[in-house]
Parts: sequence; structure tokens; C-alpha cells
Amino acid sequence: MEKAKINGIHLAYERRGKGAPLVLIHGYPLDHSVWDEVAPLLENDFDLIIPDLHGFGQSDVMEADDSIIEFASDIEGLLNHFKIRKAFVAGHSMGGYVALAFAREYPDTVSGLGLISSQAAADSAGKKEGRYATAKQVLDEGVKVVVESMMPKLSADARVQTFVHELMSKQRPLGVCSALTAMAERPDSTESLQTFRFPVVIVHGDADALIPVERGREMKAALPAAHYVELPGLGHMPMMENPKAVADALKFFCRNQRVESN
Repeated sequence: MEKAKINGIHLAYERRGKGAPLVLIHGYPLDHSVWDEVAPLLENDFDLIIPDLHGFGQSDVMEADDSIIEFASDIEGLLNHFKIRKAFVAGHSMGGYVALAFAREYPDTVSGLGLISSQAAADSAGKKEGRYATAKQVLDEGVKVVVESMMPKLSADARVQTFVHELMSKQRPLGVCSALTAMAERPDSTESLQTFRFPVVIVHGDADALIPVERGREMKAALPAAHYVELPGLGHMPMMENPKAVADALKFFCRNQRVESN
């Protein structure tokens, strides 16, 4: 991977393909490699920018508490680094929260927004408390706490389970804790959906055990013009469970651009 100095830290990324810029943002507690099977299906249509969020993968860990907006600021800084003025931005799970924050904070930079296995709603009070408790437990006991609790909920596919178990186990406790706090404190973005003036793609597996498919349906209801793809039988990791379906959904951005240019 390459690295760029963004907002005072080194952010690791992969860049591949050609076409309109598309940033793919991984979820928690993962890294850029969750897109490895989707990227080859998109690289003929998009200039793919695939970072490790700070605290994850090969990117630096920040010492201070994080916020979802700080993650979004890093994406904006990375685009500035490449002198890219406008891009499609798609995020998985927590990456979707980052993509939503990016769309709120930098709307003129967004060509389109993709939300994969994600949600616009904020955490309930109980969910927040659970995240704070998990963060403390991770500091005390390590990331195995998160691995053991999350892995069965991510996918019923044994191959995917093996991959994410190894991937999550490699993440650093401080990065995991900071992300938990950032997710707990993120605002509700449901009303923001209606302000977006760019195409939105929503992808959700109907067997998602981590973020129920109802959250995807709620976003579609709040934004009727969104391109909504519900994937039967898939869990929280559709880009690994069925990479072609996710790639096809994101190619809606290409089709939409061609329609607008005609």
C-alpha cells in the first residue's frame, strides 16, 4: 500500500482503475481488504481510492478521541492530496457513517453516495452504553472481545467468517476503542438524506444480523429517489458474500452519469 500524510497522520491507501473517482470506505473493525473482491469488478469504470481509516490496517492510530467527522476529514484530505475535486463515496457499515458525514460536511465534493449494510439512524441510548462498555473491555482484554462477539453476526458464510476473524484479530485496541466512541457519538443523519442532490445507492442483505435490513428500507423510504438493492440471503458482508451484486449496484453511478450527459 501507499501512504500519504493527511491531517498530521499517515493514511494508507490503494489506488487502482480508471474513470470517475470512487472512494470505498471499510467498516468496523476491518480494513481496506474487505473490498479486494469488488475492486477488480469496478476498476474498468472507476478510479478506485481504497483507504485504511486511521486506527485500522496500515494507517496510523490517533492518540486523541475520534469522531466520525474526523474520519470524513481524512477522506477529504486524501482527495485533496490527489487534487480530486469531486468523487463518488461509498461506505460499508461504519464506513457508511463516514460517507454520510462526508456528504453532510463536503456536499460539493460528492458525485454520489453509496451506503452498504449501513444506516442513517443514530445509536439508541442502550446501544451507546454498550459501545462505551465494549471500548473499556477492549482496552482491558484486547480485540478478542470484539472478534468473539461480532464474527457470528457478520456472515453465515464460513469462508467470510474465516477471513474476518483473522482480519479483526490484527486490528489495534486503541483504534478499535476510538472507533467505538466515534460511532456512539455520531448524530442521526436521516433528515440529511433528503437534502442530498446527488445519486444515492443503498445496498443491504436481508439476512444482516448486525444492522437489520429494516434500516436500509428506512433510508429508502426517507429518500425515494435512491437506488435500493436488497440482496436475499446475504448478511452484513455483501461485498464478500456476493461481490458481483455489490459491484453491479455501484455501477448505477456510471449509468446515472451517462443518462445525465445525454
